[in-house]
Amino acid sequence: MKAVVCTRYGPPEVLQIEEVAKPVPKADQILVKVYATAVNSGDLRVRSLDVPAFGRFPMQLILGFQKPRKPVLGIAFAGEVAEIGSHVKQFKVGDRVYAMAGMRMGGYAEYACVPENGCVHFIPEKASFEEAASLPFGATTALHFLRKVNIERANSILIYGASGAVGTAAVQIARYYGAEVTAICSSKNADLVKELGADHWIDYTDPDFVQKCEMYDAVFDAVGKWKKKEADALLYQGGRYTSVAGYGVARELKQDLVLLNSIYESGDFKAVIDKVYPMEDIVEAHRYVDSGRKRGNVVVRVVHQEATVPL
Repeated sequence: MKAVVCTRYGPPEVLQIEEVAKPVPKADQILVKVYATAVNSGDLRVRSLDVPAFGRFPMQLILGFQKPRKPVLGIAFAGEVAEIGSHVKQFKVGDRVYAMAGMRMGGYAEYACVPENGCVHFIPEKASFEEAASLPFGATTALHFLRKVNIERANSILIYGASGAVGTAAVQIARYYGAEVTAICSSKNADLVKELGADHWIDYTDPDFVQKCEMYDAVFDAVGKWKKKEADALLYQGGRYTSVAGYGVARELKQDLVLLNSIYESGDFKAVIDKVYPMEDIVEAHRYVDSGRKRGNVVVRVVHQEATVPL
């Protein structure tokens, strides 16, 4: 099968399309024919080995010294079940599924295996494969960190970096739970975050943007670039702060995809896709995400037939 292989750590150009062995599902796994995947921050960190919170050497111990031990990246993907292991009960061949593979990765390929009991679930009704591939990374990450600030009880939340994959998911999830949402992002993304449910918008490029903030029950830094001291000063007594940087790694839970399906199918959550690239343009896709200019998600189409929504 064709796959995108990370030949060494470095810039996007280290990614190459190669012929590799098609994976064989174990007894508890399903084999997915991948229609679409996404370029997420986790993919970029593995490719570049740029993980400041851990340091280069500890990450090499985990991932591999000269190149990743698992060279086919791709944390999130969507497709159809092509084969099932002998112990699999929940899925059957032909099911439309989406998954978070986590550190197993493998989504940048025509086929990928995932455990039946892993973070994999049926694609939401009326969602295309491309839309489904854009959903799990941002949503599961946002859910993990919003739970840390007790989002179900927060009356108000400030979300810094509200226009990225995690930020756009966080805005929608916080709004779903009834919080008054203030989104911090650039002016070009103001209409987007308002459309997603943000009640207020603040331009982070304004030198005095902190003075325009109010007080909040919760603050979430969805990009890990804001000074904690500044954020803490905006919290009511007993308020909570969290960030994607330095506050642990998001867990990948099947039940989060179940919840996501419910929110998506009720119309309270939508896929936010900036660009879609064919797999042959994976280097350009990574360059674009590296630029920091993307809105929501960047999706990569693996199979060259249109991934349509079932009638």
